[in-house]
Amino acid sequence: MTYFQCDYASGAHPKVVESLIVTNEDQTLGYGDDKYCQSAAQKIKEACAQPNAQVHFLIGGTQTNSTVITSILRPHQGVISAHSGHIAVHETGAIEAGGHKVLTLDAIDGKITAEQVKECYMQHKIDPSRGHTVQPGMVYISFPTESGTLYTKEELTRLYEVCKELNLPLFIDGARLGYGLMSQYCDVSLKDIANLCDVFYIGGTKCGSLFGEAVVIVNDALKRDFRYIMKQRGALLAKGRMLGVQFDALFTDELYFKICKDAVKYALMIRKAFEEKGVEVMANSTTNQQFFAISDEWLEILSKKYVFAFFYKLPDGRNFIRICTSWASKEEEVLSLIEDIRSL
Repeated sequence: MTYFQCDYASGAHPKVVESLIVTNEDQTLGYGDDKYCQSAAQKIKEACAQPNAQVHFLIGGTQTNSTVITSILRPHQGVISAHSGHIAVHETGAIEAGGHKVLTLDAIDGKITAEQVKECYMQHKIDPSRGHTVQPGMVYISFPTESGTLYTKEELTRLYEVCKELNLPLFIDGARLGYGLMSQYCDVSLKDIANLCDVFYIGGTKCGSLFGEAVVIVNDALKRDFRYIMKQRGALLAKGRMLGVQFDALFTDELYFKICKDAVKYALMIRKAFEEKGVEVMANSTTNQQFFAISDEWLEILSKKYVFAFFYKLPDGRNFIRICTSWASKEEEVLSLIEDIRSL
């Protein structure tokens, strides 16, 4: 079987594995105070053109989201998110379990707008009973979104302008950041991301590492005591160097970007093959996740050779599926799938 179910089905890029093996018997300080984490952090700061940023290495996406959000919000505050945002639908109430409400906004193509954020904020501000309701305290978006779409530089700039105007820190979930940045339809660079938010993270789990996410804190006001929050949330890994080694490899010779680029190319090739067969594309994704509606017959045929994510039955009986490529996807696997699509 060939897996197109998700972008974390494989282990890690060979260069990451090699780095882990080569450094395996080295003895270092714990909790990220080692030379590998320091080297990786420096490379990330250089790639972001943010020499004064703080870089912290955490283990997984949900842990990262809950830790960052907890570090920013006061007890009476909530986080604004798209209704389809990962923290709203795919984290088992992790944010709410930490004592903060997710304030959801209707999203178009997975995105929220500056105008929506401002309206949400102002509705609370002018409410005479606002002391009885959760106060918006920050904004969360993901890049790419849950549906694989991308904010344009103009959209992101406008959103951040409003966030600064309202004193709402903007946090960007970058679990699939590499796939977003390497899309041919993306007009945003890593440096732009770092300039257009207060804190973001660079996803490794889905982009070539065994596990790990790199949090980049740009806003000085959010840097204080972050490691305390990490420890309290179980996010401070004793063998922190395991994270540093991986990100050091990923940010050597632009490996992170190179391995994500092919994944996006392959996903768009698969999308084109489905479109040529008249299949409805269910999201305007330009990244490594593609969503389709296919018949029971096609689902049965393709499932004999390929594993992909089945979401639900549509009212008309078709099946809503996701095909997801990754840094580990091989061209021959993609071409095989395309040939099978064409033969349907």
